Amino acid sequence: MDSQPTPRRRAYWLKTLHQWHWISSALCLLGMLLFAITGLTLNNASHIESRAVVTSRQAQLPGPVLKQLTAPSGQKKAPLPASVARWLDDTLDAGAAGKAAEWSPDEVYLSLPRAGGDAWLSIDRASGDVEYERTDRGWVSYLNDLHKGRNTGLAWSWFLDIFAVACLVFSLTGLVLLKMHAGNRSATWPMVGLGVVIPVVLALLFIH
Repeated sequence: MDSQPTPRRRAYWLKTLHQWHWISSALCLLGMLLFAITGLTLNNASHIESRAVVTSRQAQLPGPVLKQLTAPSGQKKAPLPASVARWLDDTLDAGAAGKAAEWSPDEVYLSLPRAGGDAWLSIDRASGDVEYERTDRGWVSYLNDLHKGRNTGLAWSWFLDIFAVACLVFSLTGLVLLKMHAGNRSATWPMVGLGVVIPVVLALLFIH
């Protein structure tokens, strides 16, 4: 009865693929711009001048808070007590809550790496003296760390995974659309071939 099943099926798949292609491209837009720009900044890092800004602060734990500074028995690495971490966050904006600290008889040391910089904090267990140092390497370093997923936390890690899946959908639907339109575009497969051959040749010849 249906004398044109193939064109109808083709129209259906074209519509479906275009829909998936534009949705995935919309989801990927900002991420692809970010990763393209930071790809350039990472690849040319030696040509981009950056200055680290180091901020040092001192404080002292109040007596009642200092009394709460007790290490879990038998553990050399464990988070600070909630009351101590809360005081440090309120006083120094340290971001200490939930972070594992290194406990010794005399000192508690907390490493606080972050995207675009670094920080550390030490507490004298006898006197309650606190020393806090934070290093900020600027926006370029911050964006580069987003690219690498370095010290960015669980939420950003999830974003990277979802972004990668969206990119796969965008790329694969684009490839199928290329195939469906290739009959009217003679340069399609030569261009796809170049996109495959060029990075493979460069890797084989120039990366050792």
